[in-house]
Amino acid sequence: MRALNMLAFLPIAGKAPLYARLLLALVADPRVPMARKAMLGLAAAYVASPFDLIPERIPVLGALDDVAVVVLAVDAFLVGLPDGLVREKLDELGVDPSELEADLERVRRSVPRPIRQLAARIPDAIDGVASFAAQRGLERRQRPTIMEDPIA
Repeated sequence: MRALNMLAFLPIAGKAPLYARLLLALVADPRVPMARKAMLGLAAAYVASPFDLIPERIPVLGALDDVAVVVLAVDAFLVGLPDGLVREKLDELGVDPSELEADLERVRRSVPRPIRQLAARIPDAIDGVASFAAQRGLERRQRPTIMEDPIA
């Protein structure tokens, strides 16, 4: 049954390069909050990670968790942005906003609402962790370690 739910993604697959350019344009924009960008980074790290909720060796189902993570991250990323910003980038790419909205709606119907709502909370959690680190001064202590020259 889950494999049948993935059929909703087939019409969108041909638009993947276009939507990838949209995401790259938004990630490069300084008006996009860092927590939103971090969420996409976490999704990319999950996809690249050798650890999966469903092992890759299981045919068809093994790739579903990666697809679901990417879809949830992209949806939560876009939903949290100002409409004007997304429309601006869509105009630059020559994409009709109603086309994107129809594609997002098609995908949303295949992902249960509680899971979408949980994914939508991730940027706030990232902001909370960053705020906690800043309040405790952890950011200042980690930055020199991160910025050190590993070769020296």
